[in-house]
Amino acid sequence: MPTIYKYLGIRIFFYSDDHQPIHVHGVHQNRGSKAEITTKDGKIVEIHIKSMTGLKPLEDNELKNFKKFVETYAEKIVQKWVDHFVYNKRLTCETITRRL
Repeated sequence: MPTIYKYLGIRIFFYSDDHQPIHVHGVHQNRGSKAEITTKDGKIVEIHIKSMTGLKPLEDNELKNFKKFVETYAEKIVQKWVDHFVYNKRLTCETITRRL
């Protein structure tokens, strides 16, 4: 389960056996949400925030931070998805400490 980012206390990760569509999970204090990233012709066209099975959704402030993070880093998240699931590259976690 590679953690790819930490942002304002939110752990952002993929499950190692994840599935399409491209998505990323965000968890903070036993609450979680996920962001599905839809691409078309290599361009990001939509980002949908959804709840995660088995967890209450992120609280309002964390959800706002998670959404902003995914919107800002969507292209990098997609690249990390491809690196991990297509090319089987090992990912490292990047900690982002400044507010976006």
